[in-house]
Amino acid sequence: MLRTEKVLQLRGQQGRSVRVVREHYLRPDVPCRSALCRAACPRDAKLLSDDVTHYVVPDCKIVQDYLEILEFPELKGIIFMQTVCQAVQHQKGRRHYKLRSLVKDARHDCIVFANEFHQHCYLPRQKGEPTEKWQTRSIYNAAVWYYHHCLGQMPVVMVTEDEDAIRQYGNETEGVFVISFKNYLDNFWPDLKAAHELFDSILQAQGERESESQENKGKEYPEHLPLEILEAGIKSGRYIQGTLNVNKHRAQLEAFVRLQGFASKETELQSDILIYGARARNRAIHGDVVAVELLPLQEWKGRTVALCENESEDKGPAETTGDPMPTGKVVGIIQKNWRDYVVTFPSKEEIQPQSRNSQKVLVTPWDYRIPKIRISTQQAEALQDYRVVVRIDSWESTSVYPNGHFVRVLGRIGDLEGEIAAILVENSICVAPFSEIQMSEMPVSSAENPWKVSPEEEKKRLDLRDTHLIFSIDPKGCEDVDDALSVRALPNGNLELGVHIADVTHFVAANSYTDVEARARATTYYLADRRYDMLPSVLSADVCSLLSGVDRYAVSVLWELKKESYEVLRVCYNKSIIRSAYKLVYEAAQGLLDGDTSVVSDILELKDLDERTRQKKLSELVWAISKLTDIARHVRAKRDSRGALELEGVEIRVQLDDKHNIHDLIPKQPLEVHETVAECMILANHWVAKKIAEHFPHQALLRQHPPPRQEFFTELRECASAKGFSMDTRSNKTLAESLDKANDPLDPIVNMLLRSMATHAMSNALYFSTGSCPDWEFHHYGLALEKYTHFTSPIRRYADMVVHRLLTAAALSEAKGDVKDDVFSDKDLQELCKHINNRNRAAQRAQKQSTELFQCMYFKDKAPEAEERCIADGVIYSIRTNGVLVFVPRYGIKGAAYMKNKEGLVISRQGDGSCAWKPGSLQRSQSKITSTTTTGESVTLSLFDHITVKILVQTSHCHADTIKLEIMKNAPYQTSATEVSRKNFHLVKSDLVKEVSQSAEEAQRAQEKARAEVIDEDYQKYCQTKGASLYQLLEEIRDLALLDVSADIRT
Repeated sequence: MLRTEKVLQLRGQQGRSVRVVREHYLRPDVPCRSALCRAACPRDAKLLSDDVTHYVVPDCKIVQDYLEILEFPELKGIIFMQTVCQAVQHQKGRRHYKLRSLVKDARHDCIVFANEFHQHCYLPRQKGEPTEKWQTRSIYNAAVWYYHHCLGQMPVVMVTEDEDAIRQYGNETEGVFVISFKNYLDNFWPDLKAAHELFDSILQAQGERESESQENKGKEYPEHLPLEILEAGIKSGRYIQGTLNVNKHRAQLEAFVRLQGFASKETELQSDILIYGARARNRAIHGDVVAVELLPLQEWKGRTVALCENESEDKGPAETTGDPMPTGKVVGIIQKNWRDYVVTFPSKEEIQPQSRNSQKVLVTPWDYRIPKIRISTQQAEALQDYRVVVRIDSWESTSVYPNGHFVRVLGRIGDLEGEIAAILVENSICVAPFSEIQMSEMPVSSAENPWKVSPEEEKKRLDLRDTHLIFSIDPKGCEDVDDALSVRALPNGNLELGVHIADVTHFVAANSYTDVEARARATTYYLADRRYDMLPSVLSADVCSLLSGVDRYAVSVLWELKKESYEVLRVCYNKSIIRSAYKLVYEAAQGLLDGDTSVVSDILELKDLDERTRQKKLSELVWAISKLTDIARHVRAKRDSRGALELEGVEIRVQLDDKHNIHDLIPKQPLEVHETVAECMILANHWVAKKIAEHFPHQALLRQHPPPRQEFFTELRECASAKGFSMDTRSNKTLAESLDKANDPLDPIVNMLLRSMATHAMSNALYFSTGSCPDWEFHHYGLALEKYTHFTSPIRRYADMVVHRLLTAAALSEAKGDVKDDVFSDKDLQELCKHINNRNRAAQRAQKQSTELFQCMYFKDKAPEAEERCIADGVIYSIRTNGVLVFVPRYGIKGAAYMKNKEGLVISRQGDGSCAWKPGSLQRSQSKITSTTTTGESVTLSLFDHITVKILVQTSHCHADTIKLEIMKNAPYQTSATEVSRKNFHLVKSDLVKEVSQSAEEAQRAQEKARAEVIDEDYQKYCQTKGASLYQLLEEIRDLALLDVSADIRT
């Protein structure tokens, strides 16, 4: 190892340049990370493939400007020199994080080579040499060494925009080529059209930015403070750090900063900080981590309480509560959260006056919270009717809008596939088909050659096939059965309860290609007409699915319980082999529990048996379900005594016809057996959490649910008070007791809405590493448990796979005491938890948005007066200054109903009871709102009143369509169908998605016909399911009723 010195020019807090000399050590054995290496370099990490035509070495500017092109999976064999990575790291923005993610992603063929620590690659910077020239020289020198190190087996192409470097080094070394990025794309990737289009778009945007910076002298926004000043200000308490959250209903004027870390304790703030107006927002974009300076108390403003339609341009200030809240301005951006944005081009008429240069176009993002983006393109007119993707490049203080560039076209506006693609992009969901190398890791299983238990595993595992009656209870049509249950009497008179979970991690090795892909997806994504699986179907629907009558590997948690009290005496965790005896559906299990023998015909495993055998097996099964239910009641009662919450969310089951089109939307009927299964899963998750936290106190993955902030319960308390109920929200126990008492015997919807409001006030439940916070923060508020995790759904959640590995490692440590290779460090686990939490939120948003899409398509172009489906009963659950918020039980829709329109007219009641618009005024109180016309007529609407509403669709060219409600009568909607729905929440027969799907098919019939066989083959092979996947839709997803539920309490 050689010791040398490295001279750095660092900038101090006052902006002065400081010369720093540091020791720098060089080694001859820095690993090259190439599969072609013949020099015995370590191969313990990601390697560059040898199955490429060349290696490519980009310089600093190429990575800074064209990283998104280098992200194309087609571009392989990329070597990022350490010099490049350090240069990118010193630049502001998220590019460094994107580069780090790209290099760590095993799906991309690229590596980092530490050239500045290599004895033969490091070049000291010469006196007076510009940094850019030294970087280019260092990168070229490292590229030459790399070529010779691989014995000339692979040509190396260095790409740069430095023309001097191209002239100087272009022909200097045989086998090492130095060319521009455009020449590289033209010569090596002539058919990669998307890359060429993206290159042209980025190049054009750069030129426009340069010319604009020369033209604009005046500043539209204040300059951001340097990062070192922001950090010092945050430490001193002058500035407050938080995440910007833009109000989508008042996107131009109103945003809030949610506090992070200890900022709220140090500043003693009890609420979010209001950022009012675009100038105060100072170029921060929704999701950015910002530094905020509070304004003087006299400049504080109040939160908007009036209903407001989504409009890209707000007309002016809205009515507020009159109660000022902390108000501030953004003084700097700590971390940008820029991503891909779906946008729409303006119409032909709007394009012309936007700029004297017709190539500059202001595009409108699909998300109301994102400002318009200026891009340069010559395709504006051709793409007016399409959803396209753009990226933001910069937002200078001299520009009203951010600058960006065009990336790709998604699809035509209004086309089903285009709208679904927009939802996926907006939520950063990337779900390409599983690759060949991932599928090669899968076990072989087919109808002719089904998978079998191996003799080696049979010796190592606990065999429960002949000793336990094991069965599963799932929704109708479920294929990915990842949990099963058992209960039996022990010889000593006690009971044994068992929860058996599919052993997915046996088939998915840590850090394998399949594991890396599952980690990136983090969850299975459920949309309204399809799902995108986390794991290939050979695992999720076959080898790992605990189907009846076949042998399967499982991880079993077995409790010994006292016979009467069900107190836990002992618990053990085992890798096991099981054979499920029954695959029951919820309705059949509930029927058996209720003594309904007619459901026996629905249990396939009891068919073809003689009567005596059938009765014997049936009595065993009924006993087991009854005993499980009794145990679950006792377990639930214990949690209830500690304050467990039963929160409301309408779950909708999608009923399919023979062609897998949606035939009905049916709100899920609450059955006791649902609670039985859920309680057993919660019990298993709780005990596994205790086990892994005990063995890995600083690196176990658990799930926490923090107590909500009390101010979030204000609306709940006010609404309950209007009905004469009192809500004690001091703890989860007092809240649960208050909700149980808040029952209106004449209207059960009241309690349901109160529970929905309580859910909306909750914090998000999050995954975390036990080393990241103190023990007292482990508590799960909603479930009233000290420790909780996710263990029971490894087929569709990556967190559960991590927990399975932790549990296995804990068991191994007890047996052998060896080192656990598959256990993440605390730092890595924190990063993983952050990623999984982010993906879970994205999955929930995508579910909600796709359901809104289909609901709008269902009601769109229907005549509300003629279509019975468009008239429904609604329940008022919130009063605003200009209208009310209404819940429609029939469809599970929540929406705004205005009592004052844009013309200033108010709702009035006519002789036949219907409503009309007339001149007048509104008067609002806490629990009611009164409309009074100039002629003295008045209409009063109170909280929890039932009214008749008309369901309309508010269309938008640039944004997603939305449901709009209009008040028709100040009285309940009375029809026989409504009475039925009031009793059991059953929807009328409809073909919502059937109509939508058919219209989409007609529009693309010719194109799809040509691709049909290929698509079917891809879906079958790679498990990106469509249509038939709806068997489980919304049975597992509890948020899909468009209730704005922010916390997933139960799971």
